Amino acid sequence: MSINEIIERFKTAVIQIATQQGTGTGFYLQQYNLILTNYHVIKGSGDVTIKGKNFDKRFTKVLFSDSKYDLAFLSPPEGVDFPIIQLGDYHTLKDGDSVLAIGHPYGLNYSSTQGVISRVDRIQNGLKYIQIDAAINPGNSGGPLVNEAGEVIGINTFIIRGGDNLGFALPSSYVVEALEQYLPLRGTSVVRCNSCSTLVHEGNIDGEYCPNCGTKIELIQYNDKAIEITGVAKTIEDILHKLGKDKDLARTSTNNWEVKEGSATIKISYNPDNYFVVGDAFLCQLPKQNIAPVYEYLLRENYSLKNMLFSVTQQDIILTSLSHDMDITPESGENMIKELLQKADYYDNILIEQYSCTPKLEEN
Repeated sequence: MSINEIIERFKTAVIQIATQQGTGTGFYLQQYNLILTNYHVIKGSGDVTIKGKNFDKRFTKVLFSDSKYDLAFLSPPEGVDFPIIQLGDYHTLKDGDSVLAIGHPYGLNYSSTQGVISRVDRIQNGLKYIQIDAAINPGNSGGPLVNEAGEVIGINTFIIRGGDNLGFALPSSYVVEALEQYLPLRGTSVVRCNSCSTLVHEGNIDGEYCPNCGTKIELIQYNDKAIEITGVAKTIEDILHKLGKDKDLARTSTNNWEVKEGSATIKISYNPDNYFVVGDAFLCQLPKQNIAPVYEYLLRENYSLKNMLFSVTQQDIILTSLSHDMDITPESGENMIKELLQKADYYDNILIEQYSCTPKLEEN
């Protein structure tokens, strides 16, 4: 199987995962009808958002969490066609074998890097890991490590910071073992005890403790016990909800949100360290020619706009609104965000229709 064929097949199998803490990667296995990822990607969350090339952003539930092996299984979206992905045999791997690491580094949409296995059985914390030299970064966690046959032979799990492409993947043998142990319990949420490896669920938990060794266990917590949003962040989310936006799906991480208004993408962020709430509306891009009239128009609008400012970064035209957090009340914040949404859609249309600007390309 060629590298291009592998990359093309995995495009719709690899899934971006987001929680309040950050982003990561997962992939769908049709044989088990589950999304697989790392535990640390979804740690502390029972409900996470997922997005794929062939489906829009939506919520799903964590079904299995395993801090010992750093594994988690998620419920897949219904009505979505995925390619058939197979797990490979870890025991056939050799040092020097070619591999492909696939994922969403730093929240970017889908990338793949080639490399080789530096060591098949590197021991870390009492577990075997596949050491690879393929570049993986934060956000790649939970993504598949693929061999030349297009089989998943590991899950990209961690890197050593400061190392020269020192990446480590959990072998597929651990993954198969966890899947086979979970399947008889499918239909309930399951947590592996990190002391004795017993699978604990509502049917066998002893109060708050593992029924086998007595270790305290926290079962997966869903929406009704989700992390509470307070302060300025809650005000922003209440405003987004009032304006008809899904505040939960809009949340990309703690104190960061992203929404669409017409053809414009609006990113809202709050930095408690500098006390500012920033709204950046990413509009269209500069045209390839006759740029001067666009700049003249933007400068004229900047002169008349209040509490907003146009800027150009490379080819992107951005409309920005800036407010101090002490000025953000439910009323003033609503006016700020509502005006930014309206202006973003309004200016995006004018720039495209009257000034031949280029609609911003977006990854699927």
